Amino acid sequence: MRAKESEAEINGINIFYREYGAGEPLLLIMGLSANADWWGESFIKRFAERYHVVAYDNRGAGRSGKPEGPYPIPLMASDAVGLMDHLGWDSAHVVGASMGGMIAQEIALEYPDRVRRLVLLCTTCGGSEQIHATKEVYELLYTPREGISAEDMARLSLPLLFPQRYIEENPQLMEEVLKNYLIAPIEPKCFVWQITGVSMWSCHSRLADLRHPTLIVAGSEDVLIPPENSRILAKAIPNSRLVEIEGAGHGFQAMYPDRLADEVLAFLQE
Repeated sequence: MRAKESEAEINGINIFYREYGAGEPLLLIMGLSANADWWGESFIKRFAERYHVVAYDNRGAGRSGKPEGPYPIPLMASDAVGLMDHLGWDSAHVVGASMGGMIAQEIALEYPDRVRRLVLLCTTCGGSEQIHATKEVYELLYTPREGISAEDMARLSLPLLFPQRYIEENPQLMEEVLKNYLIAPIEPKCFVWQITGVSMWSCHSRLADLRHPTLIVAGSEDVLIPPENSRILAKAIPNSRLVEIEGAGHGFQAMYPDRLADEVLAFLQE
């Protein structure tokens, strides 16, 4: 699958992005510390057969600019809309995973005419309404990154993304996941600036205003953003539908790319 790689100057920084396929616009927004490589080719390929897909690196991540932070969610939403402007897209289907789902919600709320259909993967509304991970999960997430190699940090983080038994039963996939994660790992300071933006954000009080058809997908074994958060979103967002993937962790686009692609494609084509 051939992708076109480009950069655009958005909000004073360079944003790295990849384009695939042709058709209706589809914007993929990745999560905390992640970049375009984390989607995985097997997942993107399914969409590139029908859509003009763009996946990009958020500010601070991958190959995009790394200005002084923190990086508030509304600012990252503005980056996404600026990229759409650069691409000449009046509107697009928007798919966001984890922190990317927060950015996607912010786009839909603050720039409603720019979103056609909204897909929220393993994400939360933030604020006091969200269901937090356990203390042990947060201790792992907030492990000091200075002095730890990117590979060691990635291996240490695998239990945040996948159930332990799945990690043990799928060593080859874990190596493929690590390979993608290590293409352009996030710098420790940028990780802090992103997670600070996440901690400052909340949108639950605004969700009733959403009018976009919305698909919400959760993994039943997600320890990083527990699936109860997706149930909260489904209850708060009008015209939404919730799908829970049994046995899936936070990184379910790597675990079950075809199952997830089937769900999202069916929704987009309704």
